[in-house]
Amino acid sequence: MHRPEDATAPAATAAPDRPADTPARAADTLSRAAEIPSRPAERRRPAAPVRRGPADPVKSLMHDHRDLCERAVSPLEIAAGLEAHGLTDRTAARYRHRDVFALAEELYARTPARPAGPAVAAPPPPGPDTEARAGWTLLALLPGAACLATAGLLRATEGVLGGGVRAAVTVAGALLACLALRLCLGRGPLRAPEGAGRAGMYACWLLSFAVYGEGLIAQVVSGGPDGPWEAGPAPLLGLTAAIAPAAWCAHLFAVRAHRKLTGSRALEEFGAGVRPLLLAAVALFVCALLPLLFLADLGFGGDGLPVAAAALGVLFFLARLLAAHGLPEPGTVALAAACAMEAAVPALVLAGRLPGLEPLARPVHALVAAGGTGAVPALACGAAALGLLVHASAALSRASAHARA
Repeated sequence: MHRPEDATAPAATAAPDRPADTPARAADTLSRAAEIPSRPAERRRPAAPVRRGPADPVKSLMHDHRDLCERAVSPLEIAAGLEAHGLTDRTAARYRHRDVFALAEELYARTPARPAGPAVAAPPPPGPDTEARAGWTLLALLPGAACLATAGLLRATEGVLGGGVRAAVTVAGALLACLALRLCLGRGPLRAPEGAGRAGMYACWLLSFAVYGEGLIAQVVSGGPDGPWEAGPAPLLGLTAAIAPAAWCAHLFAVRAHRKLTGSRALEEFGAGVRPLLLAAVALFVCALLPLLFLADLGFGGDGLPVAAAALGVLFFLARLLAAHGLPEPGTVALAAACAMEAAVPALVLAGRLPGLEPLARPVHALVAAGGTGAVPALACGAAALGLLVHASAALSRASAHARA
């Protein structure tokens, strides 16, 4: 209780008296709280969880590549498909796996049962199948045999048959060789599953230039052309005879690369093991190609140095090897580039005869003076083959180029 004379006292003077009222107020608050019924525990709403991204990243990846996982017949096919979509071993770490192969194995194991239908067997590895190898080896020998038979018949009947009959024999032999070549490229390790595009058209140009190109360049450089130029069928005979070694080199490369793929646990490891195999296959093919071209050139009275034909053979081999692994576009581009370079040489010489355009023909004259007429196709095909080899060393070191359905 305060006295009347203290009613006008400041608030600071009355502040010490408030703690005295605290026990009474606390008791009143507790009594009111006891009258309010507590909410049942089961009706309390749980706190909303904070989303921090997918708890299972492999599940989202499986959803993105559902068709690939359902069609795959082995984990290797899934690994190749993931790599074709740009997934690397470093990217696989984000899915809590050490490499793409381990991720593909989990995707294959977690994929639900395939839809009902005829069972699809996994493609067998290119192993030792004697009957199949004998079949495509025999087909690979047919183009060379057709060209050799035609050349032998023309040599044996020289001076006996007329010009029309000899031309008919040549055309018939060329048709037989083309038919045999088509059969050869339709089976075996040189078969292109996705087609070769326009590579056939460019190959015909390059073969024609290998037979008639040097004679054309010789006449154009000397001031012609003055008439029909001389043909040199030796490169055609040597290249057709080298189809069988090319098929075997492609087969050995496919077998070794498949073994590397099944035994590798990382994409970098597989790529590092395939590049030496590619170089070894190309070197083995060159070792088989050079003797055949040398013998063919000597048989037709040449000098035995078929550098241009060897460069053309390596270009054909690399282009077909890429097409056999589902990559026909790079080979088509390389063949087209070689055709453009060969066609530009006589065009530059003829354009250099116009007033004021003499400098256009000087590089061609210098090249022919230094290496002869054969230097032109050798440079064109050699440059294209070198560029294609660089591209093939990168393209064929990918798992997707060796594990296709």
